[in-house]
Amino acid sequence: MSSALSASNSPDAASQAFELLAEPVRRWVYDQGWRTLRDAQEAAIPVLLAGTEDVIIAAATAAGKTEAAFLPICSRLESDPSRIPGARVLYVAPLKALINDQYDRLSGLCEKLEIPLYRWHGDVLASKKSAFLKRPGGILLITPESLEALFVVRGPAVGGLLAALQYVIVDELHAFLGTERGAQLRSLLHRVELAIRRRVPRVGLSATLGDMSLAAEALRPGEPENVRCIVSAAGGQELSVQVRGYLAMSSRNDQSDDEALDQQQITADLFRVLRGQDNLAFANSRADIELYAARLRDMCEAASLPNEFFPHHGSLSKELREEVEAALKDHGRPATAVATTTLEMGIDIGSVHSVAQLGAPPSVAALRQRLGRSGRRGEPAILRIYVTEPSVDPRTSLADELRTELVQTMAMLELLRAGWCEPPDQDALHLSTLIQQLLSAIAQHGGITAAAAYRALCGPGSPFTALTPAQFASLLRDLGAAEVLAQAADGTLLLGPLGERTVNH
Repeated sequence: MSSALSASNSPDAASQAFELLAEPVRRWVYDQGWRTLRDAQEAAIPVLLAGTEDVIIAAATAAGKTEAAFLPICSRLESDPSRIPGARVLYVAPLKALINDQYDRLSGLCEKLEIPLYRWHGDVLASKKSAFLKRPGGILLITPESLEALFVVRGPAVGGLLAALQYVIVDELHAFLGTERGAQLRSLLHRVELAIRRRVPRVGLSATLGDMSLAAEALRPGEPENVRCIVSAAGGQELSVQVRGYLAMSSRNDQSDDEALDQQQITADLFRVLRGQDNLAFANSRADIELYAARLRDMCEAASLPNEFFPHHGSLSKELREEVEAALKDHGRPATAVATTTLEMGIDIGSVHSVAQLGAPPSVAALRQRLGRSGRRGEPAILRIYVTEPSVDPRTSLADELRTELVQTMAMLELLRAGWCEPPDQDALHLSTLIQQLLSAIAQHGGITAAAAYRALCGPGSPFTALTPAQFASLLRDLGAAEVLAQAADGTLLLGPLGERTVNH
């Protein structure tokens, strides 16, 4: 088998990065049938093998970001085994479904290298989590909320569970920009480094953004200039767009019946253009997802056809979500998922024929992410947008006459073509998230002094550095007055009655 990895038969005879990978990793790459490395992979391998820099790997969906990170990282783990117990790689992703998908993608490689691989989120069995707690090591795939739970429930043990940490990977980094959840994650990563008493290289995997410095600041707060950005040059994808408008009848009689009329028209068009192919249809609310999925299913039954349309959102059971994901991956039969953001990011379902958007897109960033699901094999990406506007009569308001949803849609398409994305709010204090992190830190340590809390949560490297000591003290007084916090005689901050109920929820 070693002869198959000679220079002439390797994925790229001119690739210097490929030869840097550990031999078992090269063998695995060859077994996948790859003949070339993507440009992001070529650039990332030597940097991540060194393991000294914070790095962002930015590329479009399905451009090989995951492999760009894990091929060199797994090579490092294989060639440099650790004798210290504890996870060596902490991978954080925003969705449980994405963690499940990455677990499946990495299992073959990690099994070949004998690297333990664990996943940890709300749907994972307690027995699987216990296996990691008993023998922590390898790669831990986790959501921000489950990482928070480790601090709250197993605070004293966190340092030991992560003692051997060599890399932190944040997938879909752009999804955390400018949000409360992003501030929570940045605080958690800072607390991880405080718990193990050393700095750990961070690797962000992201869609290509207009201003990569924003992503660099999110990955390493206060030091964006020290983050290396590797941006894939692959692009130039052809895009086919259709925007269809529908008139909602005026509400002079029964509004619900009138609304159902335009929804029925949209459903009929979706059935006509999507049936027989793999597609994703995104709606802006769970109610719309259930409505359209049910009506499309009814149309299949009326036509004596097997159902091809399935809902997918976070309120569905784990089993139902996984059935829909499996149907999308099985290209032997057509399937269309009507979904929220749960299928917007990262999950490898392969290429879909087209993407439908029901209503104006929520943001340019979301539109870009959703569009990346279509046209992955040299084919054009197909985007269909369905917009409903009220009928105009002498009683119509000026705002409705402006066709605001249509204008918003067209503006977003123009911004998408220009490569623009919404910049995050860099000036937000995120005080609600700071309070949440304060309660978490108190639970982690069983109590904490005000000075230590300020250093841990608002010091260099945290997302709350804009808060002054005076503002922090004022916040503590208000929390004490509201019985969220209490203070012991020696000054230690403890959970008050309301804080204890919140933490224990």
